[in-house]
Amino acid sequence: MTGSMTEGKPLALIIRFALPLLMGNILQQTYNVIDAAIVGRFLGSDALAGVGASSSVQFFVLGFCMGICCGFGIPLAQAFGAGDIHKLRRLIFHAFLLTGAAAVIITAVCGILCSDILHMLSTPEDIFADAYSYLLIIFLGIPFSLLYNLLSAILRAVGDSRTPFIFLAISTILNIILDLVFIICLGLGCAGAAAATVTAQAVSGICCFVYLIRKRPDLKLMPEDRKFSFGCLGTMIVMGIPMGLQYSITAIGSMVMQSANNGLGSVYISGFTAGMRIKQFAMCPFDAVATAVSVFAGQNLGAGKIDRVKKGLAQGIAVNVGYGIISGLILIFFGRALSGLFIDQGEAAVLDAAAKYLRCLGCFYWVIGFLNVCRMTTQGLGYSGRAVFSGIMEMIARIIVSVFFVGAYGFTAICFADQSAWIAACLYIVPMCFYCVKKAEKKINMNE
Repeated sequence: MTGSMTEGKPLALIIRFALPLLMGNILQQTYNVIDAAIVGRFLGSDALAGVGASSSVQFFVLGFCMGICCGFGIPLAQAFGAGDIHKLRRLIFHAFLLTGAAAVIITAVCGILCSDILHMLSTPEDIFADAYSYLLIIFLGIPFSLLYNLLSAILRAVGDSRTPFIFLAISTILNIILDLVFIICLGLGCAGAAAATVTAQAVSGICCFVYLIRKRPDLKLMPEDRKFSFGCLGTMIVMGIPMGLQYSITAIGSMVMQSANNGLGSVYISGFTAGMRIKQFAMCPFDAVATAVSVFAGQNLGAGKIDRVKKGLAQGIAVNVGYGIISGLILIFFGRALSGLFIDQGEAAVLDAAAKYLRCLGCFYWVIGFLNVCRMTTQGLGYSGRAVFSGIMEMIARIIVSVFFVGAYGFTAICFADQSAWIAACLYIVPMCFYCVKKAEKKINMNE
C-alpha cells in the first residue's frame, strides 16, 4: 500500500500513518516487557541486571543503525512526494550499498570490543558473564537489525507503515515463543534471551525483503537504477550519518549515566532496568507520531506545500504534548505497580528504586512531546545536521548530571538525568525547527 500524504487533512493522515507505527512500537516494547519479565522472574534480579547493564550501549549502537536508516528514508520521502520514481530507485540502491558497508564494519568492531565496552561501563563482576553473553549475541545480530530498519524506512517513505508493522508483529510473537523455549526449556539464560531477539529480527528482515521483491514492482531496481553515483551517495550520507550520530550522541550521555548507575550496585541496576522498560513502552506514541510528522513533512516539502508542513507540525506537537501529560500521570501514580511486572514483590528495595525513577520521569514526560516532533520534523525537512545538536545538548546534560551530581545525590540524580537532557535539547530544537520551516518556505518561494 503506497500512500501520498500531500492531499487531505493533515491530522487525519498523520494519525492514520502513525497507528501502524504505534502498534508496531507497542508490540516491540511488549516483547521487551515480556523479555524482561521472563528474565527477571525465571533467572532472577541479577540476570535482569546483566541484561540491563548494557542497555545504554545497545542504544548507542542499535540507535546509530536505526538512525542512519531513518535518515536514508528522508530523501526517499522527498523524491516520492515530488513524483520522481527514477530518483527514488537510485537512492534506494545507494542506501543498500551504505547499509551493507555499515553492517560489516559495525558488527566487526562491536564484536571485538564487547568485553572492553562492558568494563568501560563499570559492569559489576557478579553480573559480567551474563551481560557479556547477552551483548555479544546482540552485536552479532546487527546486520539483521539494519536490514529490517532499512526496508521499513523505504516502505514508510512511500507512505506504507502497515507492512513493516505486520512483519514486526510476526517477529514479536516469534520472539516471545523463542524466549520461553531458549530460557525456560533449554536453560540458555541471558544468552537465550539475546538469541531469541536476533532470530526474530532476522525473520522480520528477511520477510520484508521477500515482500519488497515480490509485491512492490514499483520499487524494483532496474539496471539503470543500479549505477553508482557520487551525487546520490553523498545525498544519502549527508542525511543518514547525521541522523545516526544524533541517536549515538544521545546514547553517549546515556552510557555515562548507565556507568554511574552501575556503580551504585545491582539493586539500582535492576530498578533502573525495570523503570527503563516501562519508560520505553510509554514512549511508543511519542515516536510514532513524530515519525509520521517527519514523513508528512518530507513528502509535502517535496511537493512544495509548506503550509501543510506547518499544519502537520502544529497538530503533531498538540497530540504528543497531550499524551505526555496523561502518560506522565500514570507513571507518577502507578509506577510501582507497573514495576511489579518484572520484579518480585519481596524485593522491596528494587521496587522502590524503579517507582522513584518513574515518578520523577512522569513530572516532565510532556516535554518529549515538543522534543520528538520538532526534532523529527527538522530531519524530515532535510536539516539532519541541525538536529544533531539537540542530541549533543542531551548528551552534555546527562554527562553533567552523572559526573557531578550522582556522587552527592546517588540514585536521585539518576532519576533526573533524562529530564535535564530533554529540557536542554528542547531549548535548542524547538526554535530551530520553526527556523528550518521558514527557511524551507523561502527556498520554495524562490523556486516558484
